[in-house]
Amino acid sequence: MLLRPRQKVFVERSLAALRQHGNTLGVAPTGAGKTIMLSGVAGQWLGDTQAKACVLAHRDELTRQNEAKFRRVNPALTTSVFDAREKSWAGQTTFAMVQTLGREANLRDMPALDLLVVDEAHHAAAPIYRRIIDRVRERNPEVAIFGVTATPNRGDRKGLRPVFSNVADQITLAELIQSGHLVPPRTFVVDVGTQNELSQVKRTADDFDMTAVEAIMNKAPITEAVIRHWREKASGRPTVVFCSTVSHARSVAEAFTAAGIGAELIHGDLTPEARQAALARFETGESQVVVNVAVLTEGWDHPPTSCVVLLRPSSFKSTLIQMIGRGLRTVDPNEYPGVNKSDCIVLDFGTSTLLHGSLEQDVNLDGHEGSGEAPRKECPECGALVPVACRECSLCGHVWERSESEGRVDLTDFVMSEIDLLKRSSFRWCDLFGDDAALMATGFEAWAGVFFLSGQWYGVGGGKGLTTRLLAAGERTVCLAAADDWLNEHESEDTARKSRTWLNQPASAAQLRYLPPAYRQDFGLTRYQASCLLAFQFNKREIQSRIFAVAERKEAA
Repeated sequence: MLLRPRQKVFVERSLAALRQHGNTLGVAPTGAGKTIMLSGVAGQWLGDTQAKACVLAHRDELTRQNEAKFRRVNPALTTSVFDAREKSWAGQTTFAMVQTLGREANLRDMPALDLLVVDEAHHAAAPIYRRIIDRVRERNPEVAIFGVTATPNRGDRKGLRPVFSNVADQITLAELIQSGHLVPPRTFVVDVGTQNELSQVKRTADDFDMTAVEAIMNKAPITEAVIRHWREKASGRPTVVFCSTVSHARSVAEAFTAAGIGAELIHGDLTPEARQAALARFETGESQVVVNVAVLTEGWDHPPTSCVVLLRPSSFKSTLIQMIGRGLRTVDPNEYPGVNKSDCIVLDFGTSTLLHGSLEQDVNLDGHEGSGEAPRKECPECGALVPVACRECSLCGHVWERSESEGRVDLTDFVMSEIDLLKRSSFRWCDLFGDDAALMATGFEAWAGVFFLSGQWYGVGGGKGLTTRLLAAGERTVCLAAADDWLNEHESEDTARKSRTWLNQPASAAQLRYLPPAYRQDFGLTRYQASCLLAFQFNKREIQSRIFAVAERKEAA
């Protein structure tokens, strides 16, 4: 298995920081592949030594998932699991569940470790994590400690500096959106007559006073306005709504239902069975909206979700990022046939996006998120204060003109993101027919391609012993990212290196024998280009069947 180019950079920077400081934190949003990257760091740190590592996670399912992905990245390293079902330190790398390992009896039996990896490392300030980390350091004062997280700034303002003295690398949301691994958010700040009142709500130790927020937002005219704006901007989209209190969420869910829109209510007092049943109805499409209170902020993903409604302000940018992140996942067309997703609509009725300005975090290991308020400018049309980076007023639509220098940079943003992806890929992408409508890349075990048909791009992948699969449908960058990931998943560094040597070799006689006669006169045709053409020729029928099936569903819809 290959890491993406950006993942390789993350691993290299993390290893360098570990060697320099003995500890480091890596920051990467959902969708960056944190488990793959932590596996790369741990695998290279251990190498062919007899050193011992432990990877901590806070849920059983994460422990097992981490182990499975680690073994794909590091097939030569042995692993074991320490959780409620199994308690083994036999492997060179042990995957441990925090709540199990944190018990005193289990800590007594823990061997000396050379590397401790903390997944979801924003939890590292919690007492049970500190107990484990302190015991690990007692056993081996020279232990290296590596953490990964999407949200390093904790809501309780506890800093991570007692564990991590530095940040090795931070992958931004913008990078993942530009590379096609997340969809872009389209944010609308909607004032339903409550912005002034919301701006007066006091902050508590943890967040804004949600009882005060409910008193402002939980009114029938307000909720009716919310549904009206939702119909105008996001009707038909699977939607997650974040409310202030259970009472507020219940009123909103009932209002959606009364308006003929199927809605589910999720809150912390539901039984696990009731919660799972409600989410199942939403995820199967029986309901279109799921309304929740502080339950779906973290650890829940339903990729077809393409609208996020914020009916509460957020004191912390990390919470805002988690909420909006529920709608930024791309869609696997095999898992969700017929679902096309190119963006996520964010309807902010609670002013969080005005308060924080962007979805990028300034990491502060001392536990403070800064002033909590982004620099602003005044809109000349409506007088609204908006973040200085905004080009369009979210309230009235006024557009600020770009300077000549700014225009030169931004005009090529989308094109450059595609060029970067193609150049940084471990594989060469070939324009099959010179019209930029069909690109393919091959390795020794797999092939992948992106194709344009009837106004839409499609990513398709296959290979030796692999079923041909539709990987993505929609924006070209998303399809390229999915196709490149397919090759990374099924090839290795060794096969990628060997395939690159074909770029300087002429097409072989055997390849030319199977290609149309016109190619036999192309003396500049390389062995790699011929391989891509043959992969397309031999798999053309399967490629067309996958694409036409989606196109037909699209036309029928």
